[in-house]
Amino acid sequence: MIPLKPLALAACLMGMVAGPAAAQQPVRIGVLADMSGFAADIGGAGSVLATKMAVEDFGGRVLDRPVEVIHADIQNSPDIASATARQWFDQGGVDMITDLPVSSVALAVQAVAREKKKVLMISAATTAELTNAQCSPYTVHWADDTHALSVATAKAVVESGGISWYFVAADFAFGAAMQKAASDVITASGGRVLGGVRHPMNAGDFSSYLLAAQGSGANVIGLANVGVDTITTIKQAGEFGISKGGQTIVGFIVFITDVDALGLETAQGLYVTENFYWDQSDTTRAWAKRFQERHGEMPSKEQANTYQATLSWLKAVKAAGTTDSAAVIAKIKDIPLEQFGAPARVREDGRVLYDLALWKVKAPAESKGRWDYYKKVRDIPHAEAFLPLEKSTCPFVKK
Repeated sequence: MIPLKPLALAACLMGMVAGPAAAQQPVRIGVLADMSGFAADIGGAGSVLATKMAVEDFGGRVLDRPVEVIHADIQNSPDIASATARQWFDQGGVDMITDLPVSSVALAVQAVAREKKKVLMISAATTAELTNAQCSPYTVHWADDTHALSVATAKAVVESGGISWYFVAADFAFGAAMQKAASDVITASGGRVLGGVRHPMNAGDFSSYLLAAQGSGANVIGLANVGVDTITTIKQAGEFGISKGGQTIVGFIVFITDVDALGLETAQGLYVTENFYWDQSDTTRAWAKRFQERHGEMPSKEQANTYQATLSWLKAVKAAGTTDSAAVIAKIKDIPLEQFGAPARVREDGRVLYDLALWKVKAPAESKGRWDYYKKVRDIPHAEAFLPLEKSTCPFVKK
């Protein structure tokens, strides 16, 4: 055996120590969530918990390395969120970011992740632009998107008898886009759009808009707004007795936490589209019970999406044998995935495909207690819900 010189021996020993230490560098997942704003109940601490539950259920390790979860409050600011993401990627050793509520925030962070070639598993923001003109080869969009929530919902409601529509829409690009997409499919499905009104964000008083909708004689009033505006519209519609008067209210973006806040007396009869409801299967009930035991509330679809997105990414990392973004994305588009026992797959443009369902909010007498809020109207196959790939404007999609 040839003796080593002191410096060579020291270098060898350092390498022996550094090798295992490097192998133990944690895989890091970052949760960019609304921890203090309007979406805190929808995601917030519950999304962080859902991410941690996915890591725990996976075994806490991947590639023989521990998995760590960190989180930050986006404060609903694209600038704050994108700066946080950049710092996480450059200095924090973060391999993947998930949750990301608010479309403007998600698009801003996606621009950073595209530049840094890092994976986003977007489980909250709904804009379909994430997999269209502003797409990224490193993004997987797990949340149901604006196309699915407007087009699929409108089609399902028309086929369930809601023939004539009137819209109460937010007066900015999001509201206009949802109203147009829904209107096109309503007409194509044999329904009629009788008109609509636009309101500013945080309008507060929706009485004039609701009176116009009530006076239109439409079977259905479609709410192309979001967050506090949607909740306020539904609350004031209840005060006007619109649902009890025979008109159906459809909320394109409504969460079970919204229904819980409104109460069944106000929300009864509301139509919503969800890709997850805690009471829809044995699998969802079992997971939701575990979540509720730790969080105190039933999970929203955003929190459920965050769990499933994280678990899917970990499976892809294990299958790829690396955290390299390109390899993981290639693998996640190839391996079998699921949405709480139901099949799912990631399309070429990063859009996750799964079936949704149209639900109707129960009347108080139909409910067995808190969180027993929905009854299924019909399933919505993914082929009906999501924009076909051939219509995608994503530049890296091959046509």
